[in-house]
Amino acid sequence: MTEHSLWRFSRALHRAINERQFDELKDHIDDNIDWAIYGPIDMFPFLGARRGKEAVLEVCRTLSDNIKIHRSDRESIMLGDETASSLIKYTLTGRDSSKPISVRFAHFAQFKDGRLASLRGLIDTFDLVEQALGRPIELRGIA
Repeated sequence: MTEHSLWRFSRALHRAINERQFDELKDHIDDNIDWAIYGPIDMFPFLGARRGKEAVLEVCRTLSDNIKIHRSDRESIMLGDETASSLIKYTLTGRDSSKPISVRFAHFAQFKDGRLASLRGLIDTFDLVEQALGRPIELRGIA
């Protein structure tokens, strides 16, 4: 049995973000990739929709400039022949501080010929925004 494309892509992505090694990552992304990670774009401009390999690589470069991945724990995963989805808890730090960041990320991926062709991601942005602000968000006035 061959290794699933998700594992190869995940290793290359982590290496690209942590070590700024993007050459291997390029090999795991389809030229016409359709990529979207949903969240507050105004606060985190690397979120949102992108189309094409270069646009996605630019997102990964921005992530690499801003964070370092210390740990990723897959809480749930489902693999198909050319599909994958998982819920991952990431432990990160900002590159400009040693402030720890913990975030959950759910993704739904499709592969074509071993390359990532489509990605939809959801981030627990409420928790992420609280960590970025350094304080809890008060919701009493909203409810």
